[in-house]
Amino acid sequence: MEKAKISSIQFFLLLFMFELGTAVVVARGIEARKDSWLSILLGLSAGLILFLVYHRLFRYYPSLPLTAYARKIFGTYIGWVVGFMYTILFLYTSARNVREFSEVLITATMPEIPLLVVIVLFVLTICYVLLLGIEVFARTAEILGIFLIFVGIIGNLFVYVTGTVDPNNLKPVLEYGWKPVLETTFSPPLLVIFPFAEAIVFAMLFPYLNRAEVVKKAGLASLIVSGLILSYTAALNIAVLGVSEVERSPFPLLATVGKINFLEFIQRLDALVVITLLITVFFKAGIYLYASVTGMVDLFRLKNHRQMILPAGLILVFLSVGIAEDFAEHSQEGFTIFITYFSAPLLIVLPLVMLMIAFIRHRFTKQRN
Repeated sequence: MEKAKISSIQFFLLLFMFELGTAVVVARGIEARKDSWLSILLGLSAGLILFLVYHRLFRYYPSLPLTAYARKIFGTYIGWVVGFMYTILFLYTSARNVREFSEVLITATMPEIPLLVVIVLFVLTICYVLLLGIEVFARTAEILGIFLIFVGIIGNLFVYVTGTVDPNNLKPVLEYGWKPVLETTFSPPLLVIFPFAEAIVFAMLFPYLNRAEVVKKAGLASLIVSGLILSYTAALNIAVLGVSEVERSPFPLLATVGKINFLEFIQRLDALVVITLLITVFFKAGIYLYASVTGMVDLFRLKNHRQMILPAGLILVFLSVGIAEDFAEHSQEGFTIFITYFSAPLLIVLPLVMLMIAFIRHRFTKQRN
């Protein structure tokens, strides 16, 4: 692994912006209609439990990334295959995030720009920062994280001042009972996976923290804050747009901010959403790309991560462009096939299996000693 260290606040901000990612602009949990915000909170609760699983595995193997301790748990050959599966998953998920950001940017501000141009420029920016190292990437999170909070406060302020928020759109709470909420949270496509279970990618970064003992506190705090913001955003979208319009809109937050009209002077603040998405997806796609590269270095025993960043970035560009014909197909594949058949086994089932095996092995080792 790269010889670098990141602080607890940098880790908090990286995970915070990672969790917001593209989830902040799409309609997560809208299958529960007015209670989508409640589904997100339930998904957060399950996500916190999964994070404790990832953290426990880290406690068993504090100096190893996920791809390395998979070989310790499953053996050299099966563990190598498992690590390779995670490496491919991380790269593919990074491509999905790059594609989603590019679609939003083109839809909101630059409809005449070719998709390939946006993707290439975005990926090159990510690769450049990653070439400088994970410490530089983490320090960038400190600066842009504060700016992101400022943008969020300004955007919310104008939404409320404009007077477009109608709390009655959220009533009655639990109109159809708990069943739709529970089904939305725990039935495919699992709300707990996107975005909360995706935090497993940080199992590739845990060894970089300068204080291993703060991983649990900082991680849980970051998940809770980001989950509450996502739940609040879902409620705000419904309060402004109503359930029907949120269901029809591919990017509800963009439509919500588009309603801002303050004194016939301050209008069309779509740029605030684009800036928010630019920052969050930059870090989310970057973390996924870095985790994938780290996995490649570990699995193929390469000298360092820098020699793989540009080749991986090139693959990322082709994946992002060829992943789907349009955004509708991209969303359909992501919320059905990808989450159900790929993410669920690798983000939920396999970590639980690894934890059970690691627990049994460490228990037997203690008894022998």
